[in-house]
Amino acid sequence: MCVIRSKGIALLRGYTRIGLWPLLLAVAVCSACATAREKPSIPAPDPQLVEVGAELFATYCASCHGVDARGDGPAASALRIPPTDLTRIAAHSGGVFPESSTAMLIDGRFDLPAHGSREMPIWGARLADEIPGFATGEEVARGRIASLLEYLKSLQVE
Repeated sequence: MCVIRSKGIALLRGYTRIGLWPLLLAVAVCSACATAREKPSIPAPDPQLVEVGAELFATYCASCHGVDARGDGPAASALRIPPTDLTRIAAHSGGVFPESSTAMLIDGRFDLPAHGSREMPIWGARLADEIPGFATGEEVARGRIASLLEYLKSLQVE
């Protein structure tokens, strides 16, 4: 082994090539294992929004997705594409509930025609009842979709 000086720092020539790499590899493997053990957590849903979302789900979604949101509603058999099991949204997304993309999918007004047709109704337009003197249709639709998201978050399983 020889010592090389570079900018005032002594480097052990043979040691850095052979002895340091196993140490760096061990550190990388240990940190990867620690990261793999940590499961992403879904923040606890707001109970009031969950309650409102449950009512909206029963009214608008359960006929296709089923009362348990597993895709087995009474109208499911009539659809060309089977409804999604909504209890596994986070599981299919690495344990994280994809709030924005799920909201856009529910809303439906932002889908690109190039992605093909959709079986699910465009709920953003249907949920947009205006409350005169209080809220615009857009605000109502966003609030209802937010409530549905909270309800769906409360249903997630691993």
